[in-house]
Amino acid sequence: MDTAVTDHLLSTTRAVRRKLDLDRPVEPEVIAECLRLAVQAPTPGAAQSWRWLVVRDQEVRSRLGAIFREVGTAYMQRRREAAGAAAEQQPMKRILASGQHLVDVIERVPVFVIPCLQGRPHGDNAADSVFYGGIFPAVWSFQLALRSRGLGSTLTSYHLVKEAEAARILGIPDDVTQVGLLPVAYTTTQDFKPGTRQPVEELSYLDHWGTPLVS
Repeated sequence: MDTAVTDHLLSTTRAVRRKLDLDRPVEPEVIAECLRLAVQAPTPGAAQSWRWLVVRDQEVRSRLGAIFREVGTAYMQRRREAAGAAAEQQPMKRILASGQHLVDVIERVPVFVIPCLQGRPHGDNAADSVFYGGIFPAVWSFQLALRSRGLGSTLTSYHLVKEAEAARILGIPDDVTQVGLLPVAYTTTQDFKPGTRQPVEELSYLDHWGTPLVS
């Protein structure tokens, strides 16, 4: 295995918002190919309780987009207010602009992919970790597969504030849980770089909390 290739893929798969190509169609075959890879991800007890709803119809995207924009606009406003003066300074200014851009153009993104799970969460930490652990590895695999094919995405959750309303639009049964919405499009650039992150040495511990992993 060429670790240089896999390391590049893993370190440069970013949450893409402003660099989504809103005008280039996305072939259904490409989405299906990426989903075939996604469902190879680990799943608790081999349950495979994931379900994937791919939305290409413009009317449906517009209806979901209206929910996304309503919730997203209010959220972005709260973030700007909470940031105060920092909202006009980097990197916060760039982060807010990126988030607002997606809110503004959401219904123009060619494809929405909505990952779902059969069942509903039970509410305690142990059960919910298993429940959501049954889909998030697959979601990340899907995003990696997209990246390797020149497409981008970001995992969003705005529409989940009105999950029931979205379910009615999409015909999703009551016993199925939506876990996000991935706006999917080809990207306008392939020049993605690793993100700025805290050093692993500051985030990781050995044997006991607070004991440095590397001394």
